[in-house]
Amino acid sequence: MEEIELGNKMGASDPKVYGTAEKLPQYIAALSVCLGAVAAGTVLGWTSNISLESGDLNSVTPKTPDEKGWIGSYTTLGAMIMCFPIGYLCDLIGRKLTMLLTIIPFTVGWLLIIFCDNLGMIYAGRFLTGMAGGGFCVSAPLYTSEIAQDDIRGALGSFFQLLLCVGILISNILGAYVDIKVFSIICAMIPLIFGVVFFFQPETPIYSMKKGNEAAALAALKKLRGANYKCELELEDIKKALEEERNSKISFVDGLKTTAAKKSLIICFGLMFFQQMGGINAFIFYTGDIFKSTGSSLDPKVATIIIGTVQLLATFASSLVVDKFGRKILLLFSDFFMLVSGLVLAIFFTVKKNMTDQEIKDIGWIPITSLIVFFIVFSLGYGPIPWIASSELMPTNIKAVASSAAATFNWFLAFLVTKFFLTLSENLGNDVTVYIFALISALGTVFVWFTVVETKGKSQAQIQRELGGETFKNSSGVENPNFNNTIH
Repeated sequence: MEEIELGNKMGASDPKVYGTAEKLPQYIAALSVCLGAVAAGTVLGWTSNISLESGDLNSVTPKTPDEKGWIGSYTTLGAMIMCFPIGYLCDLIGRKLTMLLTIIPFTVGWLLIIFCDNLGMIYAGRFLTGMAGGGFCVSAPLYTSEIAQDDIRGALGSFFQLLLCVGILISNILGAYVDIKVFSIICAMIPLIFGVVFFFQPETPIYSMKKGNEAAALAALKKLRGANYKCELELEDIKKALEEERNSKISFVDGLKTTAAKKSLIICFGLMFFQQMGGINAFIFYTGDIFKSTGSSLDPKVATIIIGTVQLLATFASSLVVDKFGRKILLLFSDFFMLVSGLVLAIFFTVKKNMTDQEIKDIGWIPITSLIVFFIVFSLGYGPIPWIASSELMPTNIKAVASSAAATFNWFLAFLVTKFFLTLSENLGNDVTVYIFALISALGTVFVWFTVVETKGKSQAQIQRELGGETFKNSSGVENPNFNNTIH
């Protein structure tokens, strides 16, 4: 799972040396691998628009908020325990084969849900599908970063979140209008479609070279870069970089002692914390429940679909601007307006307690507007960027373990939020719970302002020098943005 840092002074994206690379094959490869994110999105969105209380799924009915909370949170537990194993599998058998194998837990999990006759089978199915979805949070960005050129790395890196939102929206629509068993069967088919499409994409050149398969690495580069690109030169750079990595490799413990490593860990774990504790998964998993509690005249299922659509469009917009505006400014924008929209929603819940039903209906546009704004700004910044940051900021010698640890931490926080959100809302009230989310977003804005470094358009070498307090300059004394291009 390591990034490979190339030592050539002319970056591998320099057309003067390497020729002009085609970008469309890289976009196609990234989109095909992220079809697995669609499958993961259907898992996350499965609970948002269904009503298990009616016993529509083989007459199995959760009787308490705690039981319903477990249906949502078992998914996050499954995702959490996969973050470390998936990284080792990617290094052992390859990025491509590892992701194709996730079709097995996806399929078995959905079959358990489809044919359930007790809550335990639903729990087990949610756990297995969560394992598969969580595995994609590590493996898909890894694959994408290893096939991407620097100038489109951010855009391709955001595809995972984009296709995840597609899956969530699919769940929102199907959950509203399709029988829950048919809905689950359709969800079970999506991983199979992913397998068929992704099967024809190559293994990453980096992994093939690490295993000594030079022919496969060259073939992959030719497929990804096109005929006008001198793939042999990039292949030589990869070989040299791998050799340098083997000669200069230091232990994980020693790697943690550097200033750059310490700063990257603080930033990455901090971003994961504020991403989850701002309440995003509570809003995704329980959108319908939240709207029922507002008393708005708008059908909660329709509101959920509207929000899912907005989230998808905003995530698409993020993929277009993440390499233009940069990561830090988008994070600041995202967190600040998550705070504002959270406060508005919380205030609505507070004043609602003393209002008549008609008065509530008259201002029923407020909660949906607040959640729409929340999902828009989250999707522009805090949705994709913490995952991109993990791949860009972590030093090579700690990346495999540290990125998996950050992903595990992320899913553990998601578990806490999804498991206890309904319980907190019932005991403290919806307003207090959302106030807590808003406070955390306020703290997140401060955190980003003082700690996050910009990585837009910078190589791994530049990023590590900045984290370590250095600025690299060329022989003319000018900072060189093309020095030490990185292949991920």
